[in-house]
Amino acid sequence: MTLHFLNNIFNSKTQVGAFVFECSWESILKKFDLRENNVKYTMGRPVKDHHHVTLVYMEMDIFVILDVKEADQTLVSYIWVYWRWNNEHIHWNPDQFCEQTHILVPAKLLWKPDLTIEEMTDCDKTAPSSLLNIRHDGWIEYRNGQVVDITCKMDFYRFPFDYQVCKISFKSIMHSDEELLLVNNRNETLTHYEILKFLQPESDWHFEMAETNTETVDYFGFNQTKIVYTITMERYPILYVANLLLPLLFFVCLDFASFLMSETGGEKIGFKVTILLSVTLMQFLLNDILPPSTGSVPLMVIFCVWIFTMMLLSLLVTIFVRYLIDKDQTCKVKKNHSPLKCCFAGIRKWIHCSSAEDTAEEDESFPKEGCSDPQSEVSLVLERVSEELSEMRKSITLLSSRTEDEKPGCWSRVADIINKVFAVSYIISVIMFMKNFFTEWIFD
Repeated sequence: MTLHFLNNIFNSKTQVGAFVFECSWESILKKFDLRENNVKYTMGRPVKDHHHVTLVYMEMDIFVILDVKEADQTLVSYIWVYWRWNNEHIHWNPDQFCEQTHILVPAKLLWKPDLTIEEMTDCDKTAPSSLLNIRHDGWIEYRNGQVVDITCKMDFYRFPFDYQVCKISFKSIMHSDEELLLVNNRNETLTHYEILKFLQPESDWHFEMAETNTETVDYFGFNQTKIVYTITMERYPILYVANLLLPLLFFVCLDFASFLMSETGGEKIGFKVTILLSVTLMQFLLNDILPPSTGSVPLMVIFCVWIFTMMLLSLLVTIFVRYLIDKDQTCKVKKNHSPLKCCFAGIRKWIHCSSAEDTAEEDESFPKEGCSDPQSEVSLVLERVSEELSEMRKSITLLSSRTEDEKPGCWSRVADIINKVFAVSYIISVIMFMKNFFTEWIFD
């Protein structure tokens, strides 16, 4: 009984007066003999005269950007496409089929345009739509969602303040524009809002603009129409500014602060070497983060190399200044060997000789006990005088060293001049460079 009920549904008819109305979609299929092996609908363009041009109206919506592969320079996105064309072999009066204005049939029963995406680098991993919508006036509609990997030539010169322009181009594989003509089904002024109205926000990129235009190309000796969707997207730079740009600026500020350190100790050189090594580490990190260049060197790389060069030059100047100061101190040590010091050395030598002669004479003459030797008394007096002179020499040396510390030598004055001139030049050059660099980098 159930089978009989279903047969009545599929073969239902409505009779009004002398007219009999078919109310099932199967009746429409039988009317046009729509079946899988019917070459009339599957083998060629659906035209009664081959001189007729098949117009294919199309739309595209971007739902989400799945990934931007900067290393491969590809854009992975999920899109929806809508195609509409006329089949001259199919049309019916809805009044004769219980007001049926459209039916859904398997896609393999009818011819479809051989459209492809010109920039696609990988086959679609999603299954294509299996149904076509046939309208009573002969227009065929096809909707399909697909994941596409498209090649996109990217320019990273202004990274991370860059923007990229990617294109998605639809064209026929085999048909010329005399057989198949693509037509944009949207208003040109509303394309931006219509393409991106379903777009989900992406964490790293902001989509600025979307536009479409129709072009005529000649690839294989015949003209073809091509609809190009151009998408402009701008990178969110906040992550790269926080992880790369600000640390580099902090290192520059630390290098500025190193000019306030004393030149006499070795702490300043060690401090600058530490900063230079930190910048080198940042360069290694930048090499991993930066996408590969397509020709022009990114400004971020130029900025990092310039900072490294300036800090290296600053370290070399610090080493040279330290060398001049050490050279001046060596000259001071040589000056401390004065004639007074030579006099002290001579007195000590004479006292030593006198003592030696006295000892020899005592051994030869064997003086009597209780006899006083005038030369021994003189020796004692001279020893005391020598001790007093030694104390005086130490005091004079201490006073002279203090005086020399207060009055730097010639090489120390030259080192001080070089250090001050370089510090002023370094700060001015850094400020001017950053002003011009950031103006071109960020605000252009």
